[in-house]
Amino acid sequence: MATDATRADFEREALPHLDTVYRVALRLSGDSTRADDLTQETMLKAFRAWPTFREGTNARAWLLTILRNQFINEYRRDRSRGPTVDVMEMEGYTVFKDVQEADPEGRFFDQIVDERVLEAIDALPEEFREAVVLSDLEGLSYAEIAEVVGVPVGTIKSRLYRGRQALQKTLFNHAVEMGYIRGRSR
Repeated sequence: MATDATRADFEREALPHLDTVYRVALRLSGDSTRADDLTQETMLKAFRAWPTFREGTNARAWLLTILRNQFINEYRRDRSRGPTVDVMEMEGYTVFKDVQEADPEGRFFDQIVDERVLEAIDALPEEFREAVVLSDLEGLSYAEIAEVVGVPVGTIKSRLYRGRQALQKTLFNHAVEMGYIRGRSR
């Protein structure tokens, strides 16, 4: 049975991150109904496990770890797979070299996120989508993402690089249409 103090601590520390949990759940699942369910399950599990939360640590990362684990458990149960991508094909494909040089953290995407960009993110393979969402949409650091996902920072950097490469390839024509970059000369 939760005490009033426990409930108050949870509300103060965890509830401010509810929108972040929902946004990440939506990007991971690609479905608002599943995102609602994932968010609810995440917050319920977090509340039940609140006594194990160490005060003064990163509540957002802790909640996103719970969300990720819940998503993976459901994913394994459902066995529904997203699209695949040929990683070798993407290795040498870069269309935004100037932006990459000046903007290695992906802040460029903060300025151009629209429905087509979100659709392209949703179409990424899960491991790339997860890294891009947590970094470029939610602003987590490499270390925070590594903590949430449970892999080394180098793996996160690689997943971000490959995910961003896939987005650049997918969104090239959209970026030209929007005037963010010039089209290729023939």
